[in-house]
Amino acid sequence: MLAPATGVRLKANGRAFAHIARFHPELTAFRRDLHAHQELGFEEVYTSSRVTEALRLCGVDEIHTGIGKTGVVGVIRGRRTGSGRMLGLRADMDALTLTEGNEFAWKSAKAGMMHGCGHDGHTAMLVGAARYLAETRNFDGTAVVIFQPGEEGFAGAKVMIEDGLFERFPVEAVYGMHNWPGLKPGTIGLNPGPMVAAADKVTIEITGKGGHGAHPYLAIDPVLVAAHIITSAQSIVSRNVRPIDGAVVSLCAMQAGDVHAMSVIPGKAVLVGTVRTFVSDVQELVERRLTELCTAVALGFGATASVKYERVYPATTNSFAEAQFAADVAESLVGPDHVIRDLEPSMGAEDFSFMLQVKPGAYLRIGQGGEGSCMLHNSRYDFNDDILPLGSALHAGLVEQAMPLAPA
Repeated sequence: MLAPATGVRLKANGRAFAHIARFHPELTAFRRDLHAHQELGFEEVYTSSRVTEALRLCGVDEIHTGIGKTGVVGVIRGRRTGSGRMLGLRADMDALTLTEGNEFAWKSAKAGMMHGCGHDGHTAMLVGAARYLAETRNFDGTAVVIFQPGEEGFAGAKVMIEDGLFERFPVEAVYGMHNWPGLKPGTIGLNPGPMVAAADKVTIEITGKGGHGAHPYLAIDPVLVAAHIITSAQSIVSRNVRPIDGAVVSLCAMQAGDVHAMSVIPGKAVLVGTVRTFVSDVQELVERRLTELCTAVALGFGATASVKYERVYPATTNSFAEAQFAADVAESLVGPDHVIRDLEPSMGAEDFSFMLQVKPGAYLRIGQGGEGSCMLHNSRYDFNDDILPLGSALHAGLVEQAMPLAPA
């Protein structure tokens, strides 16, 4: 496990980082409080109240609550606003249904829940940026800080958008950031294209004919059909998708029969899994081939199969200009040697994708671990508090460099 607050102090260039570093201990305390009092999607009542109070103390100009149920939006106007420009910064706030395995003082106070993905850190970094921007206002325009609920499977970004987020706050671009244990602290990575895959859910229901295990010739065994579908599904990517186009088909759960009835062939079996792709053409191809394959395999055994294919999260794809701009801002903070401009995409999923379907923008990864550190969604994971000032400064740098003050 990566030990938080190791005493290592990251260094970065610029006025914003130096300013934010002065209240690093306050950000750390805030982050750890959120970690101890985590909440699931659309239940972030305590988290939203803490964010709202923090923004009030920071002196932001406007605070809007209840957007997308438990979302919070803060508005900070620059020293001048004549440019008419508006930029959005987003952080997710929700936790996971996961039992924490850590024993530090700020571990989860609720059984079966924990901040196992670092959203507590994302929230704290954006609060830090809001405080700095409100205290200095070294930009010409308006910064909108978006604290989003329900990223972990609830599509909170989509709910905020449907609740009028971008009508009320018509930002010209929006940026999001996620910690990444696979990168060393002080490293920032992104690319000008797909960053995170689309996540689709597949449910396959196989109907056969139940019977006695001693007389399988009188039955149509859906378990056997399921086994052949599981095996055959692995040919979809290897034999239909170009090697340079990423895709994953994983059938992860099966339900059939009764474990206490050793000699009963069930009448039905259900498979559940996920498909991950980066581009719509591949997504459509996999959906079509999976449906055709399941139908044909089942028919070959005298059974039937129905496929329910649900598109949960779209791919998170950076727009080219905004990705290049974000990389330039990152370089101004940590130098070109610590910015990866062609970061390999992840097959994970992220609902910031909904925001990037509506607005141009970019999704960045900020290093927090390196070799040997705990991966996301692990019961021993914890956010690395050492990177809080850097993440806040990166958020702030996007605002200041996108909407610079002209010389007086």
